[in-house]
Amino acid sequence: MTLREQMQERERATLSPLACLSAESRGRARPEEECDIRTPFQRDTDRIVYSKAFRRLKHKTQVFLQPEGDHYRTRMTHTLEVSRIARTIARALALNEDLAEAVALGHDLGHTPFGHAGERLLNEMTPGGFAHYKQSVRVVERLEKGGAGLNLTWEVRNGIVCHTKGTPAATLEGQIVRLADHIAYINHDIEDALRGDIIRPMDIPLAASQTLGFTHSQRINTLVIDAIQASQGQREICQSPEVGEAMLALKDFMFENVYTSPIAKGEEGKAQDMLRSLFEYYQKHPDELPDDFQSIRAKEGTDRAVCDYIAGMTDPFAVDRYKELFIPKGWTVL
Repeated sequence: MTLREQMQERERATLSPLACLSAESRGRARPEEECDIRTPFQRDTDRIVYSKAFRRLKHKTQVFLQPEGDHYRTRMTHTLEVSRIARTIARALALNEDLAEAVALGHDLGHTPFGHAGERLLNEMTPGGFAHYKQSVRVVERLEKGGAGLNLTWEVRNGIVCHTKGTPAATLEGQIVRLADHIAYINHDIEDALRGDIIRPMDIPLAASQTLGFTHSQRINTLVIDAIQASQGQREICQSPEVGEAMLALKDFMFENVYTSPIAKGEEGKAQDMLRSLFEYYQKHPDELPDDFQSIRAKEGTDRAVCDYIAGMTDPFAVDRYKELFIPKGWTVL
């Protein structure tokens, strides 16, 4: 037996009957020879981590646009926190950690520069709309590897596209990532908002704190343990009513006091204006799109190619492109 086959036998022997076994994956869009040492879900994790889209996450906004400080979250650190929470829950429920990790690491690959402000702008500008969870799947199916995509397993792609809303993922591991995403962003956004003096500790709803805890670690611990206990033996990942309501209260608080705060979000209009100008520029000058996007332009149209190009930009790259195209350069005597 190969090492992969040994690990797959171990999955059968040790994981819950509700787990998604890698040996029973629905497979890939393009069949491939199996790896001797890694299961299909482990290979997917590696493909995501080694992708260009994953590396760009370190320069993409989570909540605060280009914050001055080393400790604010980026889309990359958010992704890593989601991965850790997802693996912890999956391990405790005897589900497939490798699948949960792959979905978690890939769930935000399609996010735009400047966070949800960029997403709203592209949704406005792109015929047919734009949603980052759909773009994440497009990244792994169409955009990476020079247009070949990463050829991930069906279960990972399903978990990515179902991570935010709508129909739950087909696997419990994918459902874990949806909850882990919410657990991570609500709590790390609170911590960042406190660091940025957007809110103060006494602003956080007392009832929610009494249920979940008064610190970042206490809240994460409570939410993770509750998810494990509530989901034990169930065919869906869930929370207890009390903890679920407390988490929803925190989410409502954050939307009212942080996600729409003029202090935290005051620059978003400028970011959207900048992306709009870039979008309109490349609509008028599609020949200036990089070579990787010319095939998309030929097959799917200019708007799709422009959307894909801008969605993949990091915050600094978008600013640099805007400066290059729209800001006059100083004249230098040669």
